[in-house]
Amino acid sequence: MNLAEKIKQKYSSMVLEATAIAGGDPTIVAKKETIKNLMTALRDDVDFQFNVLMDLFGVDYLFWEEKEKRFEVVYNIYSISKKHRLFVKVPVKETDAALDSVTDVWPAANWFEREVWDMFGIRFNGHPNLKRILMYEEFKGHPLRKDYPYNKRQPLIGPMH
Repeated sequence: MNLAEKIKQKYSSMVLEATAIAGGDPTIVAKKETIKNLMTALRDDVDFQFNVLMDLFGVDYLFWEEKEKRFEVVYNIYSISKKHRLFVKVPVKETDAALDSVTDVWPAANWFEREVWDMFGIRFNGHPNLKRILMYEEFKGHPLRKDYPYNKRQPLIGPMH
């Protein structure tokens, strides 16, 4: 049994599916409403010990056939002691583009979550400082959404004196 299957078996109430592509990293799909509890469990569980959040990013599936799941947030976590990696995917609907912040679990999530908010418009409930990180505050919209007009004019802001 591979790592993803072990996690799905142990945390079946929080994990929807587990995959392991030959030559690829193990991946699980987690329930949106349980992400913070699952991440805490994966960090603290002696069998897994995922103690590093390597990355967190958003994906927009606007033009894919499955319209139910517009977005996905992907967590790349790693265990230093066990030397294994896991990708945790969380489907996010466009009509409810929010999930719980994991900054309490991994402080490194702070800036990653801010970037996903800024670029995709996915909110992170409980984030300590959810504001733009790459675009300026007056910027309208979220530029990595596939329906964002590439030639949209933005408000011009001048130098602050």
